[in-house]
Amino acid sequence: MKQPDDKSRRGFLKVSSILGLAAALGPAAIGEAFADSKSKSALEEDSVSEFGATQQASGQTGDTAIRQFHVSFPESDIGELRKRVKATRWPDRETVTVASQGVQLATTQAVARYWATNHDWRKCEARLNALPQFITNIDGLDIHFIHVKSKNANALPVIITHGWPGSIIEQMKVIDPLTNPTAHGGSATDAFDVVIPSLPGHGFSGKPTAPGWTPVTIARAWATLMQRLGYTRYVAQGGDWGNAVSETMALQQPPGLLAIHTNMAATVPPDVSESSLGRRAAARGPLAR
Repeated sequence: MKQPDDKSRRGFLKVSSILGLAAALGPAAIGEAFADSKSKSALEEDSVSEFGATQQASGQTGDTAIRQFHVSFPESDIGELRKRVKATRWPDRETVTVASQGVQLATTQAVARYWATNHDWRKCEARLNALPQFITNIDGLDIHFIHVKSKNANALPVIITHGWPGSIIEQMKVIDPLTNPTAHGGSATDAFDVVIPSLPGHGFSGKPTAPGWTPVTIARAWATLMQRLGYTRYVAQGGDWGNAVSETMALQQPPGLLAIHTNMAATVPPDVSESSLGRRAAARGPLAR
């Protein structure tokens, strides 16, 4: 099956987010969030059971429990993955010395060697298990998420959504700077409570068994998740598919959402767009024009 090119995929994402940047959210609301970012009634996170990465929680629609999650893959699975990578049958090398024909064979083989021999999954597993991870069922699907609270009682909650192909691992590096800003040159008023869910069908979240999970339904699920965690005021951030979800949240305007931040804007000022297109055409040469 032919995969869509990057331009087509990103064009679809722009359409799916439906000009979410047009959603107007009052700036004064941001300041208020630091004074009242959490629900007055604390919501306990149930820890009745732990689930290995290969044994997903089996919640039912209407089940609002929040259960602890623990990552643990059998060594046999890791060995099988390495075996499959090493057994790759490689195509012929590209016919040019530059990358104009795509990722070069030597580069791909170097990446494969790393995954087959050098990558330490147990180290990654330990990093994940050092963070508070949970599973909760929303609309009949198990949703996995990381939830790290700041020591600052007035921290502003933020829900961060990853993209495709990607996972929560990409966002792990921002957790400490956001929850513990004073250790990174910031002030206590910069603190956030961080929620990082795995998109449906990604990572440790459940796999949908029927169509219907779109940026629209995921955005609603994220609002449900934040409400379930007891947050009455929060913000959202995302890029790529996370951008589509975050912009859709802005359009839906669920109670408590104050603002969004995206690193993949669906709209660009005309002068910036024209300048960018001009630079790319010049880089491709006169035939591209």
